[in-house]
Amino acid sequence: METMSYVISMLEKIVNIPSPSGYTREVMNAIQEEATKFGFSSVYNKKGGLIIKVPGQKQEVLGLSAHVDTLGAMVRSITKTGMLTIVPVGGFMMETIEGMYCKVHTRTGKTYTGTILTKEPSVHTYDNARTLERKVKNMEIRLDELVENIDDVKKLEISPGDYISFDPMFVHTGSGFIKSRHLDDKASVAVLMGVLKDLWESGHKPERTLKLVISNYEEVGYGASWIPEDIEEFIAVDMGALGDDLTGDEKKVSICAQDSTGPYDYEMTNRLIAVAKERDLDFAVDVFPHYGSDVGSAIRGGHDIRGALIGPGVHASHGTERTHEKGLEQTLKLIEGYIGLPFSGRL
Repeated sequence: METMSYVISMLEKIVNIPSPSGYTREVMNAIQEEATKFGFSSVYNKKGGLIIKVPGQKQEVLGLSAHVDTLGAMVRSITKTGMLTIVPVGGFMMETIEGMYCKVHTRTGKTYTGTILTKEPSVHTYDNARTLERKVKNMEIRLDELVENIDDVKKLEISPGDYISFDPMFVHTGSGFIKSRHLDDKASVAVLMGVLKDLWESGHKPERTLKLVISNYEEVGYGASWIPEDIEEFIAVDMGALGDDLTGDEKKVSICAQDSTGPYDYEMTNRLIAVAKERDLDFAVDVFPHYGSDVGSAIRGGHDIRGALIGPGVHASHGTERTHEKGLEQTLKLIEGYIGLPFSGRL
């Protein structure tokens, strides 16, 4: 399988594995299996994040991060009519989940389907259906079960604190677009798996030893707050924010010069720009004022590192997202250029 076909196939696989922040064991196992298949060892940190090691020509360590955790929710309470109230996991607008199909994952191992609605979901019934403010206290889940009250729901072993995942609705169009929830950041996880595939197939060692940090609490702010101490440079491979006065798009790789935590390392960012130019990539350099990454978490965690941020352009982030296969390809080529992997032309 050619690399980009593999990346898209891997993305579809992992985007369909529910993984709101903290509920990531199944998807982490899938990532670890892929790394093992390519001959690379991995270990878990105490938070459940995965660290994949790729021996390099030098002992100096470059870290690459992508996060596999997604937005989601938890059950807050059960209403007297058998509906579920929620509390968000991660930051998103309530408007983006209204009408979404979802799954409820009980702590006893059971899974139930449902739909996220407002408490006044029909214009045929409620005077305020259109104007009701879309905020947490006005949202609830209608279970696809024969329930009419609290006791009916409790018999299903559903209780407060159970995770809720959103249906990703993955589609790969004939025009090359990929539309799905959770492209932030499973698109970049799939790209990193493509890099591992190319390293394995080529037999080429990167210039420096690589440690791929697959984090699992990024959406709640502390995904890579702990990373191996031997990492000197750390690149977050996340997503390129689009819109307003930004210059990126879904077919480009974005290089972020500054986000809400401040500027990224000047020399690393310059080197990424130079590699993009050397490989004739379609790229944009932008500033993301409403954005944070695993590099920021690592720095706040006290790590003495240099950091940078790149990623494929993703439209409508934290909503019903969309990117393009060209954006994934440009991101993969930029990473491989930065780590010193010769371009094979087999994408």
